[in-house]
Amino acid sequence: MIDQHSVLVDGLVTGYLDAGNGEPVVLLHGGEFGVNARIGWEHTIEALAQRYRVLAPDMLGFGESAKVVDFTDGRGMRIRHLARFCEVMGIDSAHFVGNSMGAINILVDATSEVPVLPVRSIVAICGGGEILRNEHVNALYDYDATLEGMRRIVTALFHDASYPADESYVRRRYDSSIAPGAWESLAAARFRRPGLEPPATPSSSRAYERITVPALVVEGGADKLLPAGWAAEIAGQIKHGCSAVIDGAGHCPQIEQPDVVNALLLDFFEGIGNE
Repeated sequence: MIDQHSVLVDGLVTGYLDAGNGEPVVLLHGGEFGVNARIGWEHTIEALAQRYRVLAPDMLGFGESAKVVDFTDGRGMRIRHLARFCEVMGIDSAHFVGNSMGAINILVDATSEVPVLPVRSIVAICGGGEILRNEHVNALYDYDATLEGMRRIVTALFHDASYPADESYVRRRYDSSIAPGAWESLAAARFRRPGLEPPATPSSSRAYERITVPALVVEGGADKLLPAGWAAEIAGQIKHGCSAVIDGAGHCPQIEQPDVVNALLLDFFEGIGNE
């Protein structure tokens, strides 16, 4: 049973899913228009909840959480909010699993001089490396809040063409993307003053040597947004790092190949517990 809850975190409504008992696992969804914790992790939560307590928060701007934007440090605001969410929930150590933006947020924090997330281990799924410049990336950034625009996003995210052909699936993500404040908060975060340099993109060139906890970096074998080989490159810079490639999966392997990813996660966590 996956329960939907909300909690105030420093005055900001924060939606989250909660299931299972035991050692905590925190799941962080991606950053594309229309995603939320349930869409990102519905095929993962129950499998992990057989052994762990699983918490999947909606990050700020998404799902049931507050639609707010920090124009000077948007990523930092989300990371600090997640850290405070863990404090409010009484979590002082957890396995953190992120997809896309969720993974990038974990890695950005873990490679900072003063990390704030209570990380026991890291799983970064399709979050890292140098983002490609192609029509699929453009679909994510140029979303116009239309059904066809959402279909282009779904096409970009998945290897299997059945996803953009599934009208109910596209509609579900579309409906999430146009919930009150959802499109505005994500679109606003991309505003730039004319002439201002764009922000740095997620990169394989971070201080990964600062990560001392076990880390698993997962690549979609058919990811349209990231180059082949990026996961092994990053994992090789982490003391206790390892990598895996999920065949037949694009940018969201936990959705496209859930059985493979769930088995990978459970084996990874079990290995840490046996150390």
